[in-house]
Amino acid sequence: MSAGEGMLVRCVQLHSGIDPAGNLESVLTAIAGARADGVDLLVFPETTASRSDEPGTRLVAEGLDEGFVAAVVAATATDRSDGPGGAPDPVGADRAGQAVGPTVVVGTVESNPDGPPFNTLVAARDGQVVAVYRKVHLYDAFSFIESATISPGDGILETFQVKGFCIGMVNCYDLRFPEISRLLADRGVDVLLAPASWVAGPLKEEHWTTLCRARALENTCYLAAAGQAGGNRIGRSLVVAPDGVVHAMAGPEVTTLTHHLSRAALDRARQEMPVLAQRRFRVDPELITRTAPDQGTPGPAPVPLPRTAHTPNPVVRPAEVVDHTSRRG
Repeated sequence: MSAGEGMLVRCVQLHSGIDPAGNLESVLTAIAGARADGVDLLVFPETTASRSDEPGTRLVAEGLDEGFVAAVVAATATDRSDGPGGAPDPVGADRAGQAVGPTVVVGTVESNPDGPPFNTLVAARDGQVVAVYRKVHLYDAFSFIESATISPGDGILETFQVKGFCIGMVNCYDLRFPEISRLLADRGVDVLLAPASWVAGPLKEEHWTTLCRARALENTCYLAAAGQAGGNRIGRSLVVAPDGVVHAMAGPEVTTLTHHLSRAALDRARQEMPVLAQRRFRVDPELITRTAPDQGTPGPAPVPLPRTAHTPNPVVRPAEVVDHTSRRG
């Protein structure tokens, strides 16, 4: 398969526990299996590293350069040195036609020296972190108050390349806010990843499927969502095509979902439905300042969210290495 034809994506549906060390073995096994099967993009759920079904439970937080994430990043390493002069490829590089092993996206709980931890997604390839996203929209709904134990993210939206596809990440509850997916579409995203830990409840499965289909259809992009299974989570990992059709969906059990994404189908959908080119309004990328009651947490003091560094215009992504292990404000 050439880079122009498509790529193979696999969503891993897990039932994580609260201990990162206890969750690591199944993640490393899945990475090894994906490498053997020629998978290009391997997606794990939200909070793969540490999860609890009890609202308000403090999950186990670690830095991005230690513990669970460090082991996952190391597992993506290869022995290749095919950059200029035999040096390793730069972060974010993806050389067409060369098997570098899968790019792995995994959810973790990232320690925060200034307050509660972040709910963070990390993308890694070839032994390096290539992108980080800290969840912006916290799940303060349906009797849950995620903001009681998790800090909102910094609003920085990063993308990366896999097999010629531009990839962006959102996290679970973010799916209910279409602006973030549209901002990623502005940055050229072809595939939207949505790791999740979707809580079961009345109409919740319908919400899940509807939102995933809507985000793919309105942005004419693929959407691949890996969900937590077991306990009070619905599972239901799925892959949605740019025309909004669900091409593959898992049940509620622990499983994997593997699907081929077609560049030709993506291009055809965007030619037939040029909605991104035809729209008349631009999404403002500045984060809105919320007060503590707005976030669902009692208290009168305002809690300002950091401003994003992005502009409304499409961003040209730099090639230099970015240090993802230190928090950016």
